[in-house]
Amino acid sequence: MAKRDYYEVLGVPKGATKDEIKKAYRKLAIQFHPDKNAGNKEAEGKFKEATEAYEVLGDDKKRQTYDQYGFAGIDGMGSGAHDYSSVFRDFEDIFGGFSGDFSGGFGSIFDSFFGGGGGRSKGRRGDNSSRGADLQYNLDVSFKDAVFGSKVEISYNRNHTCDLCGGTGSKQGSGKKTCSTCGGTGQVRRSSGFFSIATPCSTCHGEGFVIENPCTKCRGSGVERRTQKIKVTIPAGIESGKRINISGQGNAGNNGGPAGDLYVFIQVKPHEYFERHSQDIYCLISISFTQAALGAAIFVNTLDDKKVKLKIPPGTQNNKMFRLREEGVPHLHNPNRRGDLYVKINVVVPDKLSSKQKKLLEDLASVSEENDNPKPEKLSSLR
Repeated sequence: MAKRDYYEVLGVPKGATKDEIKKAYRKLAIQFHPDKNAGNKEAEGKFKEATEAYEVLGDDKKRQTYDQYGFAGIDGMGSGAHDYSSVFRDFEDIFGGFSGDFSGGFGSIFDSFFGGGGGRSKGRRGDNSSRGADLQYNLDVSFKDAVFGSKVEISYNRNHTCDLCGGTGSKQGSGKKTCSTCGGTGQVRRSSGFFSIATPCSTCHGEGFVIENPCTKCRGSGVERRTQKIKVTIPAGIESGKRINISGQGNAGNNGGPAGDLYVFIQVKPHEYFERHSQDIYCLISISFTQAALGAAIFVNTLDDKKVKLKIPPGTQNNKMFRLREEGVPHLHNPNRRGDLYVKINVVVPDKLSSKQKKLLEDLASVSEENDNPKPEKLSSLR
């Protein structure tokens, strides 16, 4: 079958700029990438065709020759043997900003499908370390500790670097041996026509080496499970659902890699008397019928065990709310600022009266203008 014109393949005019050619190739490579079209031979062919076209049109010298002489002019210049050196040089420029949802990703197009040409394939022998896993710890904190802050000791299990082998996984002095199956690359390639597919080596599990004499303590893993105890600082004003990040206290990394982080998730326990809403605290205080009617001065116990004087004016009604300024929760990022404490009044009507109390209330009723036939009021007045 005759080859299609390279400009036609990329869908650009002959006068297209180099940037337009790159954009056109990028679009086609995304559309026909083999990872996205597994088993689709037609897509593989179009991917190959587009790459071959870009290999010529993306190179100024080859493009000039192609424009003058067509396919005859580029025979022997590399396109027939699929020399993708110019594609490799422009690879980061073309795909650097792309974040595709393919199993291999565009970072491995040439490594996986063109045999790692251009020196782009990198083995794992030079650096096979990896960061350790992050861990999560759920911590229940008392209401008071969450408001004013505290230090809490926690205990959890994590992977530590083996202190006998230093994380190498092998007995002292024995070291590691390069995997004979993959030659230390950690990958095994299988060719299928035009493509060369790389898969993790089954012998070394992608590490590039094997341990012939594993450490007796960690049995070759390089890590050991131990209990860790640390002090966690609870900042004043923290709320339920917030997390504290403790760097380097997760699982140890593999082959000397850095440890992961520990994420402490906070759950605040409810208080018996106080309730929190953002930076403010609410509580309910009961007073007598006479205190509400005549007025009084009472003392309110705050969360930090202070006694704050609160003046109850005469005629205070049930559910009346009073505010005590700056007796609430410190702001998480500015501890010098605090919310307020709101005191809701509950007027207690006695259900049992002594004879003297009853006589006094009867005298009060006789001099009061009490209505024994009250009219219904609008519902809005009850809100």
